[in-house]
Amino acid sequence: MEHIRDLFGTGKPLKVNGGVSASSVFSSGSGAGRQPFSWYLNGNVNTNILGRINLPFSFNLTNAGAGYSYPTMPNRLSLHPGYKGVTAHIGDVAMTFSPYTLNGHQFTGIGLDIAPEPGWAISVMYGRLLRAVNYDSTNKSILPTYKRMAYGAKLSLIQRDYTLYASFIKAWDSKDPLQYLPDTLGIYPKEDLAFSVGAIARPTKGMEFTVEYANSALKLDKRDYNRTPKGGGSYNLLESVFMYDARNTQYYKAIRLGMNYAIHKSVLGFGYERIDPGYQTLGAYYMNNDLENITVNLSQPMLHDKLTLSGNVGYQRDDLNHVKAGSTFRMVSAVNAAFRPNDRWNANFNYSNFQTYTHIKPQFEQINQTNPYEYMDTLNFKQISQSAALTLSYMLKNNKKKAHNINVNLSIQDAADIQNDVLYKGNGSRFYNSSTGYTLLLIPKQISFMAAFNLSYNTIGRDDFLTLGPTLGVNARLFNRKVTAGFTSSYNQSANNGQQQGQVLNLRMNAGYMLKKKHNLNMNAVHQTKWSSKGTMGSLTATLGYNYSF
Repeated sequence: MEHIRDLFGTGKPLKVNGGVSASSVFSSGSGAGRQPFSWYLNGNVNTNILGRINLPFSFNLTNAGAGYSYPTMPNRLSLHPGYKGVTAHIGDVAMTFSPYTLNGHQFTGIGLDIAPEPGWAISVMYGRLLRAVNYDSTNKSILPTYKRMAYGAKLSLIQRDYTLYASFIKAWDSKDPLQYLPDTLGIYPKEDLAFSVGAIARPTKGMEFTVEYANSALKLDKRDYNRTPKGGGSYNLLESVFMYDARNTQYYKAIRLGMNYAIHKSVLGFGYERIDPGYQTLGAYYMNNDLENITVNLSQPMLHDKLTLSGNVGYQRDDLNHVKAGSTFRMVSAVNAAFRPNDRWNANFNYSNFQTYTHIKPQFEQINQTNPYEYMDTLNFKQISQSAALTLSYMLKNNKKKAHNINVNLSIQDAADIQNDVLYKGNGSRFYNSSTGYTLLLIPKQISFMAAFNLSYNTIGRDDFLTLGPTLGVNARLFNRKVTAGFTSSYNQSANNGQQQGQVLNLRMNAGYMLKKKHNLNMNAVHQTKWSSKGTMGSLTATLGYNYSF
């Protein structure tokens, strides 16, 4: 028996640690779309056997949205046992292989992360991506779905100078003969096989190159086998390697390149990405496609690390196959400066510029055109969005008794739609926001006071909007820091084109109690009152919570 015990380790036979939290939310008043009572129960528990085997378990239960059917339920139960180089994921879990195959999609099933020896890693998964949700003509807000299953794997070779990896996912929808989904919804059973290969090279210290190629074979409606293949590329890796059924299958590809070089404290980076129009993987909730991205970034410290300058520039275009009725390309640039001359001052400034150019190509342009220059630029649009923000922080005084601090935040955003290089009145907007805050901390008494004033002025087209108001708050730690309590009050009023629109008063209160460093009781409540031309409306939201760690 002793030899068997030594095989597993010399620690305690069984260790259990983790935490559990429970909370309930009460709502009343004129707030729309809220349940009067909601509860949440979360927890994570880890069991360690003989110091070698870990059995982590987590759960997330709630009654939010009770009575509705969803493709992915908010309730989650998962178990993550591990032994040596093997970790299992059982229940409602999520894994990531690649942005082009499996990318954080939750599934109900089982997954494994295996590292049999240093330098190798294997991940596999099998489970249900989506639940079947039937069509309900009385509730159009919930879209029906087919049951979706999937399996996939990723293999990685990790060395000091390079990394090689490959991954795939096969996903398909199962059509229940009893499930009725009208064709007018445009929801059909799909099937997909996505594959990617990639490499990371580190030729010298501080330099790293990345490359990844992906291919996806997608059936938008796997019931139809008569349509001819369409799509996005002359070379189909999946068709040749996996002998994938080509009937009614569309093929798409994606490529991603990158370089990062860090020397001393300077960083230079470059990235390129191209994704075919229509590229999808059923292993991701959402994916951009029909785009080409080019990015460059730089970071440089100066003045003995007191000043750090960083910036990036990006270019993006769509309509890669030149088949859309309009094409768009975007230019994005950003600059950030962080300055900290001493312990009292701290400043941060950032500026970004976003420009979108759209060229619409209607069929009448060719029908009615008599010479190549007749309709030049008549349907060209340019959208420009610029934003700048400045944050200043100054420590007035800081000693063993008191700490005074002032913060100032300023931001501006300007957006405009330009046609034929002309900005027409009503096509522009500007947003100005500012806030000034003062904080006083009485260190021995552990009490802090806060006062702030916020102002927002916006112009949209021919209208202007103004919102302003103060905020006051106090927070304290009492009874040997076992109890925390706070109260905050804010008032703001708004006007449109000089006409008063309404006022809002918010009263917030919070309290917490810590017992034996393991039990934590907390409570917070918000009461809001609105006055407007429609009358007076009030609402109350209160939350009670309990946390236990062991």
